[in-house]
Amino acid sequence: MARSDFAFSHPFRVRYAEIDGQGVAFNAHYLTWFDTAITEYMRRIGWDYVNQVKTAGTDFHTVRSVVDYKAPIRFDEDIEVHVRVARIGRSSMSFLFEIHPLGREELRASGEIVWVNTDQASRKSAPVPAEMIRRVETVDGARLQRP
Repeated sequence: MARSDFAFSHPFRVRYAEIDGQGVAFNAHYLTWFDTAITEYMRRIGWDYVNQVKTAGTDFHTVRSVVDYKAPIRFDEDIEVHVRVARIGRSSMSFLFEIHPLGREELRASGEIVWVNTDQASRKSAPVPAEMIRRVETVDGARLQRP
């Protein structure tokens, strides 16, 4: 994909605490960047998933996470984590990610995270809230896959 395939991104500057002994970003931080980008995406669409837990009794659980490392990311580098919802099923959502240097096309990493909405009392899957789907469609509707 290209950066233009994403309507939303969140910038980061790689901190010293995020690099390893080789001077590159430690692998586990990629998932932290992905998770933070999801949080900012939800803020962009105006979705309060903390309130979802309180009012609906459902919450999203991560059931899959994948990172494909393409090229090193180094200390103090400005990067953008691009995120989009690629698919919404009855109870699940798939997010796709790409990390690029700020303002450049060079792909450093890509990934996917899959969430399943779960009733917190029964621990069974629950439908993705219709209002959340509507809000996601305002950003990623043209790119969104539906079953």
